Amino acid sequence: MRAARFHGPGDIRIDEVPDPVVGPGQVEVSVDWCGICGTDLHEFLEGPIFIPNKGEPHPLTGVEMPVVLGHEFAGVVSAVGSGVTGVSEGDRVAVEPYWVCGECVACKAGRYNICRSLGFVGLAGDQGGFAERCVVDQRWVHPLGDLPTDLGALVEPLAVGYHAVRLSGLREGGTAVVYGAGPIGLVTTAALKAAGASQVVVVEPAAARKAKATPAGADVIIDPITDDAPAAILDLTGGGADVAFECAGIDAVLAAAIGSVRPGGTVVNVAIWGHVPQVAVNDLVMSEVNLIGSLAYCGDHPDTIALLRDGKVDAAQFITGRIGLEDIVSGGFRELIDNKEENVKILVSPKEVLA
Repeated sequence: MRAARFHGPGDIRIDEVPDPVVGPGQVEVSVDWCGICGTDLHEFLEGPIFIPNKGEPHPLTGVEMPVVLGHEFAGVVSAVGSGVTGVSEGDRVAVEPYWVCGECVACKAGRYNICRSLGFVGLAGDQGGFAERCVVDQRWVHPLGDLPTDLGALVEPLAVGYHAVRLSGLREGGTAVVYGAGPIGLVTTAALKAAGASQVVVVEPAAARKAKATPAGADVIIDPITDDAPAAILDLTGGGADVAFECAGIDAVLAAAIGSVRPGGTVVNVAIWGHVPQVAVNDLVMSEVNLIGSLAYCGDHPDTIALLRDGKVDAAQFITGRIGLEDIVSGGFRELIDNKEENVKILVSPKEVLA
């Protein structure tokens, strides 16, 4: 079958790879759509980062690069292994793209998303969503019901936002600030409104991204180039927002997020940083601000799918392009890098003929 594999920085190739084999307790998914993630872009430009380098195989998969890419995907079940129940051939499903050990302290505590040996399907092995078919353990397959698979491919990034909102402890009617209106900032904004936030402020300088923030659920948009964002937020919220989300990975933005919450408020770092950040810890101490990290998702896919089914999140607005696998570099990776402000999510179809 065909698959897009990472061979090194700037080197993604459409390779012929062996068909996957379905084992006991496993499910084969014929992939309809897979989204290109910001993490994929970082790997393309600067990798390998999460991808295991040559001579350094991943501890759970035993695979080193080249690896099959793609972790935001959905499709139709095309085969099931022995012992699989509750899912059948022909079912539409989204995939939670993990490899976890099941035995470390995090896994035993039920927090498998921070497994000490964590690997992502589409980053750490020979399975991924930029392939015609993918085999995963049944536990990672989530039925979509009547939802179409293009929306199913958005479940993974939406689950990132949903997980971050859940960790924040935001109560219904609370106030929130999202710094950055890139893909993760936008889905976090949508998740906040679905969770019942009474006011969501988005801070973003780029005009194209500001235009996308209101449909995503922003009540107020602040341009940090022309306005003092923390001061404006303190005024809007009467002393500070309940929670703030850092979705940019920039030192000044993290400082602004800390300065935007009320005393005792919470700042959730959602971004993956490309450098070691500088944090004014006294700003945390003097206001007893909670700063927490949020990684991916853990048990969040069913609730995220329910949000889509119930119409609480309009996910279709985030799809800004659809391409075939053969165009993944020029029409996908390069488009998102060169025109990042114009795009949110480009979906890739690994099918021979673009659906």
